[in-house]
Parts: sequence; structure tokens; C-alpha cells
Amino acid sequence: MVYAAILGYGTVGSGVAHVLEENRDMINKKAGEAISVRYILDLRDFPGDPNEDKVVHDFDIILHDPEVSVICETMGGLEPAYTFSRKALLAGKSVCTSNKELVAAHGPELLQLARENNCNYLFEASVGGGIPIIRPMNYSLTAEKIDGITGILNGTTNYILTKMKREGADFATVLKEAQEKGYAEKNPEADVEGHDACRKIAILSSLMLGKTVHYEDIYTEGITQITVEDFRYAKELERTVKLLAISKLTDEGCFVMVAPFLISNTNPLHGIHDVYNAVFVHSNMLGDSMYYGKGAGKLPTASAVVSDVVDCARHQGKTVMCFWDAEEVKPIDYRTVVRRFFVRADSRELEETKAREVFGEIAVIRLADKPQEYGFVTPPMAEQAFAERRDGLKGILGRIRLED
Repeated sequence: MVYAAILGYGTVGSGVAHVLEENRDMINKKAGEAISVRYILDLRDFPGDPNEDKVVHDFDIILHDPEVSVICETMGGLEPAYTFSRKALLAGKSVCTSNKELVAAHGPELLQLARENNCNYLFEASVGGGIPIIRPMNYSLTAEKIDGITGILNGTTNYILTKMKREGADFATVLKEAQEKGYAEKNPEADVEGHDACRKIAILSSLMLGKTVHYEDIYTEGITQITVEDFRYAKELERTVKLLAISKLTDEGCFVMVAPFLISNTNPLHGIHDVYNAVFVHSNMLGDSMYYGKGAGKLPTASAVVSDVVDCARHQGKTVMCFWDAEEVKPIDYRTVVRRFFVRADSRELEETKAREVFGEIAVIRLADKPQEYGFVTPPMAEQAFAERRDGLKGILGRIRLED
């Protein structure tokens, strides 16, 4: 018998308990041993809940029970999740987590503790919810040199952008609807400003390199400045707007960024809609592969946590290898990267002839019912060069990068 504890009985934690019960026979068969939840740690009580008798309020009860070998950390945030995870690993108890903030901040340290104490720190659910991506990178692609990862890693922003495109509604209207439906938090900053996707691409970049990429070093933009007009111009260009998290190896180093991009209709990520996520991976032997599914939600995320619990049950007393050490890698300066840009301009303040004079041979797009503005696509240029030409120029309404 493998005894587990769940830290935090919120959306994901209660989902873990549900998955373990609902699929018990199949899970136990695949684990090679029965798995049972012994404790649930939470500040609250849950009268009437099927697991109310398992609820405790003191982590030390779990820590000092020698029969508990696996802990599911579904609390979120840095503290007390970090302290509890560290203590558990030091005691030789494996930890499975959905906490991307904690993994991004302390992943190498906690992995090292797991190795030193013959247990595991697993975090499949921290990126992409129920999408299997961590395990494929650690196992299925071990013969590959991964040199590029591009993902739609946040379901909230993808839902908002999908609704804006389909319904022609503005950002504020769609955000409010997303909050009412529970797709967006009351304070949506982590999602709409790109911070959530930033932490996730930091984790994936670190796994790609085997070294640490800090999320604080990643240039990040959100979607708050995206407009309905942007989608109309995108349609004329046979493109759409997506919030992408990109990590690519170049001759100069590793380039990492989170920002809205105009992607072509032939891009595999073009058809990823609503709350779905996808991770597009390029490696030197396989070439392209893509991993798609629900990137958040109670049961998809809980399913990923439970898959890690099964892995822990299969590897009791052994550490599942994960190549991610504490050596730091700084992403290259995003301002040196060459790309094309889409620009919206007010024709009353920035005439087309002036735009050509400043940016070179541009491709102009116009909307029939918007005579006082136009859009244009620049030739390829470095981010720094674009910024220098744009600065001080009147009439720029917005800009979005292009990714093919």
C-alpha cells in the first residue's frame, strides 16, 4: 500500500482525491500497488465531504507519519508550499506538484534534495495542466537535442483572444465574461500580463537546456493592448493573434520571450482555441512534435498530478532522473532578435510616405471602414532598430510581432 497526503483541498487538491477514487482500480493496476489518501491538509474543515475524516490542520502530522511516502502539493504560491515541500523531501517523501510558481523559483534545489534523499520531486502538472509535456521531454525525447519550444501556455488568455476574434468584442468585455464563467481570476494580472506563461516557459527552457533559466530574466508582454482592429488586420494578412511563449536555441544563445504574435494560418498553433493549450517542440532528429489538450481545470490538472503519484509508486526508493541543475543561463537580449512587425498607424499623424521613409519597404493594409488609419508590415529588423525608429514617432496606434 502506498499512502499519500494532499496539501491544499481547493480546486486541484479535491480533483486529485476525485481522480484517485474514480479511477482507483486502473491506477492501482498501473502503479503495481494500491494507492490511498491518508491525509488532506487544509485550514478549513469540510463537513459532509467524503474525505472529511482525512482532513488535518497540522503539517507535522503528515511529516512524522512514516507510512506516508507521497505528498501532492496543490496549495499554490511560494509559502508555505516551499517549506512543506522541502521538509517532505528531506524526510524521504516524494512530492508531486502543480505549483508552477514554486517549480520555477526553486526547481533545481528541490530536485537535488530529492536525489539526495532517494525520493522524487515531480511536476508534470505545473506546465500545461493535463497536457503531458514534462514527461515526454524527460523520457520520450531523451535521444533528441531539443532546440525550440513554442507554446500557448495559458488557457485564460487563449480564451479571451479566441472570443475577441470570433465575436469582435473588445478586451475588457471578454475579460469580464471570462471572470463570470470562472475562466479568469478576480485579479487576472498573472494571466493577462503574461506572468503565468512566463513561469511555464522558464520551466520548459530549463528542461531543454538542463540548466536554470530564471523567469525574472524573460522579456514578457501580455494581451491587454490587443484590440478588435488587430484581429481585423490579422484576417487580411491570413493570420491571427496568439500569446506565445517562445524558447529557441540560436548561435548567440537561448532566446526566450512571452508576447502576443501574429501567426500565419499555416502555423500548427493557429487552430488552438478557447481554453486549450499546446506546446510545439522542435528537436534535431524527430523534427516537429506537438502536445495538445486542456491546459488548466480541476480534473485535467489533477490527472497530471496523479500520473506523477503513479510514477512515485513505481519508483519507491529510487529517483526518476530529471536533468535540470542550478547553473544559470541568461537568455540573450531580445532586442537583438530580427523579425517583422505589424504596425497600426493614424494616417492623420503618420502618412504612408513618412512610414516608408522611417521603416523602409512596408506592406500596407487598409480597412474599408477605417479611412483614418492603416496597418503595415515592416521588413525584417532587430527589435532595437524597430524601437529606435518608432520612438518619438507620432501616430503609432500599436504594434505586434510576426511569427511564421
